[in-house]
Amino acid sequence: MPIRKEPSHFLESVVALAREAGRRILEIYGSDFRVAVKDDSSPLTAADLASHHCLVEGLTALRPAYPIISEESKTLPFEERRGWETFWLIDPLDGTKEFIKRNGEFTVNVALIHRHQPVLGVVYAPEKELCYFASEACGAFKQTGDLPPRSIEVTQSAHYPLRVVGSRSHQTEDLAVFLSRLGEYELMSIGSSLKLCRVAEGVADLYPRIGLTSEWDTAAAHCIVKEAGGEVTDLRGQPLRYNTKPSLLNPYFLVFGDKSRDWSRYADGIEG
Repeated sequence: MPIRKEPSHFLESVVALAREAGRRILEIYGSDFRVAVKDDSSPLTAADLASHHCLVEGLTALRPAYPIISEESKTLPFEERRGWETFWLIDPLDGTKEFIKRNGEFTVNVALIHRHQPVLGVVYAPEKELCYFASEACGAFKQTGDLPPRSIEVTQSAHYPLRVVGSRSHQTEDLAVFLSRLGEYELMSIGSSLKLCRVAEGVADLYPRIGLTSEWDTAAAHCIVKEAGGEVTDLRGQPLRYNTKPSLLNPYFLVFGDKSRDWSRYADGIEG
């Protein structure tokens, strides 16, 4: 099914849908919720499922209709999804661990993927009333509460010392090696896909993810970074691609705004 070059006609509806999913999350956030454990040992709450059902119902109603991959759906065989040219890729509650800690650093992520690249992305942090959104060839934006959205851009010349953003919940030995090669840097810790958004809005220079993530963790914010003038690449400098293999795990990746530097050289010898 063909898609317009600029899928911005979906943005208003998807932003509204992400906000509604966020409202349902917050209803549970303020309650005495239970935490279950999924087969992969990751946590699951009623908020994950409430957001999932809200998003799937809303995206299914949009026209034209596209298939949906959600973290909370049963993973479809690659043979079934490999021919999809365009589809929705969603994480109903990115940062469930942050949700459980009640630190507010969790998001609703919605991306539209076309020919293996994100062409629309919405990242909404409901507890912070903070929304980032972008679509191909239309730029990237940030909106706080009911204030008017403002355009955002990456920092095209990295600061000194480097402003590096990292995860609150995931640290690895390989990441320590990578960071040791950067020279002087300041590390800011934050949860969920807000890390990519920090690079997109120019308050961080680099986000190295030397650890496992899934495609629904990155796709929405990837679009926002790209439209803000930045890049999301694997450790060899190639852009992340989506739905190209049986596994929905990402390779290790780098998010940055300054394209004049070869960030991949700091990852020499690190596999992922």
